[in-house]
Amino acid sequence: MLSRLLVPVFLAISACSPTLSSYDSPTRAFTADIDLPEMRVFSTPRAQPPARSNAEIARDFLDLTMRMESGRYLPYFTRFEGPITVAVRGTPSPTLTTDLGRLIYRLRTEAGLNITQTSNPDASIVVNATTRKAIQKVLPQAACFVAPNVSTLAEYRLARRTKLTSWSAMRERKKITIFVPTDVSPQETRDCLHEELSQALGPLNDLYRLADSIYNDDNLHTVLTGFDMLILKTIYAPELHSGMNRRQVANRLPEILARLNPAGQRPPGKLQPYTPKEWRENMITALAPGANMGQRLRAAEAALQIAKARNLTDVRMGYNWYAIGLLTERSDPERSFVAFQNAYQYYQANSGTDIHKAQVASRIGSYALRNGNPSMALKYIEPSISAAIKGENAALLSALMLLRSEALMRNGMATDARAARVDSLGWARYGFGSERELKQRLRVLTGFSPL
Repeated sequence: MLSRLLVPVFLAISACSPTLSSYDSPTRAFTADIDLPEMRVFSTPRAQPPARSNAEIARDFLDLTMRMESGRYLPYFTRFEGPITVAVRGTPSPTLTTDLGRLIYRLRTEAGLNITQTSNPDASIVVNATTRKAIQKVLPQAACFVAPNVSTLAEYRLARRTKLTSWSAMRERKKITIFVPTDVSPQETRDCLHEELSQALGPLNDLYRLADSIYNDDNLHTVLTGFDMLILKTIYAPELHSGMNRRQVANRLPEILARLNPAGQRPPGKLQPYTPKEWRENMITALAPGANMGQRLRAAEAALQIAKARNLTDVRMGYNWYAIGLLTERSDPERSFVAFQNAYQYYQANSGTDIHKAQVASRIGSYALRNGNPSMALKYIEPSISAAIKGENAALLSALMLLRSEALMRNGMATDARAARVDSLGWARYGFGSERELKQRLRVLTGFSPL
């Protein structure tokens, strides 16, 4: 199981983007020299229910909960038994406190979990609020991660390769700590909370084939989705308990899912093929630090050939083209533009991909503006703004609004352009944090200064 990981800034749209690792640890004051609008934050969740059949969801459930990212099967199903408590230690930021409370409320109301926040240091789950530097001293590429049976980074450093922190050795979850940075943007901290807290509660795997889940190595979803809430609700169904084997869990799933998700009681669609190991390994090289640009691009191209040969025409093909677009954006803009268009088409051909299309649309819109075509930019950008709102991705929303502002300005709509720009900066404060980071990220994305 991997942690949420760091990648180079040229690959980043939101605060951190995904890669893979070889280990099995589950991983997602403001000063300015100008007047900036107040930070914007999301309020009402807009999670959509899963659209797949229960037969497909049962397969996903087993792969998420009974298998590690390395491919190793887990001998036992594990969860917390009884009420779950969450405590915070370290130096939490104000937004971490707010976002954690909002997440726990969602877990109670949407997933039906008996979970509460406490000040007791012996809580079931401890959120250890620390710094990015401290985390990276232990796991250099990780933005955040989760570990069982330890309380501090020092304890994890000593026990990381022992049975104490082995997920496969557990029969029941009793004590888990998640390590999240608070010296990063509010959105990056929140994204880590969603992924790591939910993995502390349940899934230990990520699946590239899932279009509607945070449990996907592409990290295009940044908050828990309706599918994710159903998975968590199923994990804590009374018919299941810690210590069950895969067959026992599989036998109970049809009845559980029929009760929890009656809309899914229909014949399954075509089952998506498993992700080939070779494709995953090439995508690791393409998107992870450690290789030069030429090596990354060759790896992405090799992955594309595998995807075509294995008929991975779902979100994986879209993500593969998206990676090629990112990797060629500076060296070969025209090729990058074609790659982004291909990615958009594959995402459009698959359901549940609004946030995926919005990410690609921001790149296509940027290219259109740089090439003097504001009308084309608006064609892609305007439908994508609602997707960024539903997905609660403030960094992406800010970028889309800024691109829209620039397009409107070039179309002679100065008043609307100024309003869109001010609104975009309010979201940017949550999505990117400091003014310096805001300028850098948005300039990388759009090609011009946001301020």
